[in-house]
Amino acid sequence: MNTKNWIFPAEWEQQQGMLLCFPHNGNDWPGKYEAVQWAFIEFIKKVASVETVFLVVANEKLKNKVQNMLEKAHVNLKQVSFIIHKTNRSWMRDSGPIIVKNGTQRKAINFNFNGWAKYSNYKLDKHVPEKISHFLNIPLEQAVYNNNPFVLEGGAIDVNGKGTLITSEECLLHPTVQIRNIGFTKTDYEAVFKKYLGVTNVIWLGNGIEGDDTHGHIDDLARFVNEDTIITVVETDKKDSNYKPLQDNLNRLQNAILENGKKPKIITLPMPKRLDFDGIRLPASYANFLIINKTVLVPTFNDVNDREALNIIANCFPDRHIIGMSATDFIWGFGTLHCLSQQIPF
Repeated sequence: MNTKNWIFPAEWEQQQGMLLCFPHNGNDWPGKYEAVQWAFIEFIKKVASVETVFLVVANEKLKNKVQNMLEKAHVNLKQVSFIIHKTNRSWMRDSGPIIVKNGTQRKAINFNFNGWAKYSNYKLDKHVPEKISHFLNIPLEQAVYNNNPFVLEGGAIDVNGKGTLITSEECLLHPTVQIRNIGFTKTDYEAVFKKYLGVTNVIWLGNGIEGDDTHGHIDDLARFVNEDTIITVVETDKKDSNYKPLQDNLNRLQNAILENGKKPKIITLPMPKRLDFDGIRLPASYANFLIINKTVLVPTFNDVNDREALNIIANCFPDRHIIGMSATDFIWGFGTLHCLSQQIPF
């Protein structure tokens, strides 16, 4: 690694902890809010077993409630650091800061969260990066391009920590839907990725999965599992609306190159069967797994493909424990484990 440059480390690199935000907005999970809270306690427990949980809670009252829930679930409270800050939502992958490194130095990047260019109630979420950087005592830098705020969500990108980033055209380049940065081209995005994340090579996929509220986030599509291997979801049912876009993404990956000029190894991951709730298709995907110290947490959906997905991911991470976590409640909020978290590298 060139220590003269700031770089966004890969998710499998050593982590100080994981940024989470305890759900307090029941509107994100209508009818499932109680269930989601206990599912979240189990999520915290799994992360706290291997690293610190930096847990954002809306107020002291909620903090006390959560502490009580954690004690009931026998969670090691010494591994949980509470940060009092009211948010609009709990999706820390997108509203939280991205922590980059230069040798042993760290700094937080604020990528100007704007509610996925879709929702108007995000003003409280905009202050999460400042709050976290202050708590961690590391400097915060505002992402700008041509003197304007640059908008990017953590769920829109995945990196190998060596210079290559994967993203999707649907999320960042769609001309009419959820436009994050008006008028931006691939060249513009690649310049920003290089400046703030140390990225020298970008792999552009096409469209995301149906039902994705973010309009094409990469963490439901394709992920690095090591510096030269990418796992990507495929749909086997040709009648499913996800079949063609996921085949197109697979083809793009098979023709992609890494920062070193070599072709990445591509591994395919099944999709769970179509999941609908209250007339809405939910963006369930095994690609929304979360890599933490010693462990990989994988969302499961009470589906026949759960076991196959767990086995494939286990083969990608032979030195880590693979733990399936039921995500059928989380996904009603249109995201699961990866969407809800943001790693804090050492």
